[in-house]
Amino acid sequence: MSRKTGEYRINHYGGEEVRAFVPFPLPPSDPPLELNEHSRHLLAAAETSLARLSVAAAMVPSEDWFLYGFLRKEAVITSQIEGTQATLQDVLTFEATQRAERPEDVREVCNYVDAVTYARREMHQSKGLPLGTRLLCESHKRLMRGTRGSEKLPGEIRRSQNWIGGTRLGNARFVPPPHHEVAEAMASLERWFHTEDHLPALVRAGLAHVQFETIHPFLDGNGRIGRLLIVLLLEHWQQLKSPLLYLSVAFKRRQEEYYRQLAAVRGDGDWEGWTDFFLECVSVAADDAATTAERCFAMLAKHRKAILKTKGATIPAIQLLDLLPCNPLVTLPTAMGLLKTTKPTATKAIDALYRAKILREITGKQRDRVYAYHDYLKLLAADTE
Repeated sequence: MSRKTGEYRINHYGGEEVRAFVPFPLPPSDPPLELNEHSRHLLAAAETSLARLSVAAAMVPSEDWFLYGFLRKEAVITSQIEGTQATLQDVLTFEATQRAERPEDVREVCNYVDAVTYARREMHQSKGLPLGTRLLCESHKRLMRGTRGSEKLPGEIRRSQNWIGGTRLGNARFVPPPHHEVAEAMASLERWFHTEDHLPALVRAGLAHVQFETIHPFLDGNGRIGRLLIVLLLEHWQQLKSPLLYLSVAFKRRQEEYYRQLAAVRGDGDWEGWTDFFLECVSVAADDAATTAERCFAMLAKHRKAILKTKGATIPAIQLLDLLPCNPLVTLPTAMGLLKTTKPTATKAIDALYRAKILREITGKQRDRVYAYHDYLKLLAADTE
């Protein structure tokens, strides 16, 4: 099936003719997007996988146990797609010690965490910003703060022509809409977020991602904000209670196909091919996250039994174990703060977890030691190294 998904605007830059693509508003039309039997099968599988993830998250006493790690995993991978080298261990070490081997890369990852946290807080507040252009701009401002690209209008819709691929506009792989058409394109997309549509929410989230990436409203950071938009929409449309889905893993594994599918939408109007690809990625990512969540829960239960059997185990040691999923790297001062207790008490708690082989010391130093919740980090770090 072939359809037009937009129109080209012909302009001249530096003596070269440039064809900038302006997408038609969503939803797809002429003909409209229709899910065939195969697509509906993929949709059912993706919805089942998301439901399984929600159940896995509900198994633990606090959803924060998973939210902390999963959000940082997504932050690391979505940033790696854009070229950063920071690992999950780098980010957690920085959060625990304020020291980093790759400070610029780590800052970009931490900024993504800040952007997600800000956006979700606004969406859940009665007087907060609704999901739309303003919220995405404010999230973008936080994403770009103090990093490479911070001079490229953080938090503002671009005021010049950008491009994707190539060394200049004349040989670019793709040229998004001219800057003076971006505001209206984003306004149309925002209206669609809040309009009833017969298409299932998962399908709509996939369409919205392509539309945002095609508009490319910022001078930098579009990929990360576009992937963030997916999880915000799934929460907005009540498909997930929190951003436990790290879709960037699936996109990273199939990165060449991801770009090829985006190009097929713009060039051939192949929304159906993109939708099938997107639903497959959702299933893989949700199943991966659910399996990780289930393994983490089983591991935490096992470690609770282990610490209870450890000679000299104390109530603060058990309390510290329960706090480790949100603080997988700890120092003595960190433990004192978490437990709101004295140095001797915190030392005993760490020692008990160390003797139970739950914590590992990772510096080899006699002073300023850092202890890692090794088994938890090993589970979480898959695909982030």
